[in-house]
Amino acid sequence: MDKVELIAPCHFGLEAVLKREIQDLGYEIAGVEDGRVTFYGDAEAVCRANIFLRTAERILWKAGSFKAVTFDELFERTRALPWEEFIPEDGKFWVAKAASVKSKLFSPSDIQSIMKKAMVKRLQEHYHTEWFKEDGASYPVRVFLMKDIVTIGIDTSGVSLHKRGYREVSGTAPITETLAASLIMLTPWNRERILVDPFCGSGTFPIEAAMMAANIAPGMNRSFTAESWTNLIAKKKWYDAVNEANDLIRDDIEVDIQGYDVDDSVVRIARQNAAEAGVEHLIHFQQRDVKELRHPKKYGFIITNPPYGERLEEKENLPQLYRTFGESFRTLDSWSAYMITSYEDAERYFGRKADKNRKIYNGMLKTYFYQFPGPRPPKRFGSQEERKANR
Repeated sequence: MDKVELIAPCHFGLEAVLKREIQDLGYEIAGVEDGRVTFYGDAEAVCRANIFLRTAERILWKAGSFKAVTFDELFERTRALPWEEFIPEDGKFWVAKAASVKSKLFSPSDIQSIMKKAMVKRLQEHYHTEWFKEDGASYPVRVFLMKDIVTIGIDTSGVSLHKRGYREVSGTAPITETLAASLIMLTPWNRERILVDPFCGSGTFPIEAAMMAANIAPGMNRSFTAESWTNLIAKKKWYDAVNEANDLIRDDIEVDIQGYDVDDSVVRIARQNAAEAGVEHLIHFQQRDVKELRHPKKYGFIITNPPYGERLEEKENLPQLYRTFGESFRTLDSWSAYMITSYEDAERYFGRKADKNRKIYNGMLKTYFYQFPGPRPPKRFGSQEERKANR
């Protein structure tokens, strides 16, 4: 197959993390925009990107891009795209989502309706039929309008990639798996270092970290819409990508990853989720209040999503909660702390101004990722692999 363009949407503010992930998979970047990264690939890249990328929300096969400022232009330019190269005669197709920013065409429902009509018209002319059963594989289309530029992609993923398949049950205000993975990647943490989440909730940070440590691909235990696109992607390519992922899993690692929460019922959910992800043996979960945050070792990491007061009665408790968190952190000599929260007074009550903070949109919620890096450990300690080799 010739080289095609693939679009990977992500959280706003985390494009650089996803770009690095795509490059590490071996693909060439075509462009980076707010909330998405475009790259070049082929059928195999569709499979590997869906299975291996930790920070992408989905993978779209780019169908085309053009300028449109009227609905007539939108219809004609959508109709001009070679839809028959993507959608077979029995394919089920629809415009699943339309988003418009700073564009003259802004009604999602009108955009969706007109584009569907244009696609039908094109396929009617190609397949010489007036009516489609649409009882075959699904080809959901997503469209973005930015300053009158229309970008169209066919969704290869289906359910968002943050749905890894391990979190059937969540605690309150869960952080998504893709966002958790992105934030861990923004830190210098690696599997040789301790990681503690004192507000672990349903366990997303510890589980994502353990999956990274064991090199478990996030998409191994789920299905994707494009698996049924046999006209575009041979089944063998999916099998090959899964086999590659299996071969890369590390079963021989030792890590120190811990998750605490004051709510015992939430801790039970976290343990269940870790078991579903196949990493329960790599994480120690415990019911523990943040005021009891202690660890005898040095140079550890705290990566967490503390409560930020969704309800009014919760907001009243936030000053003391963040104050206690800050006091506990100060007892951990040489540790680093990273927290994402929308609570505006987080630094004030934590008792320290962050060395860095990064604005990140979690859906429509504006949050900040506060970073308090500690000192690097002495090089003489070496890595776990190096110590084993020298024994």
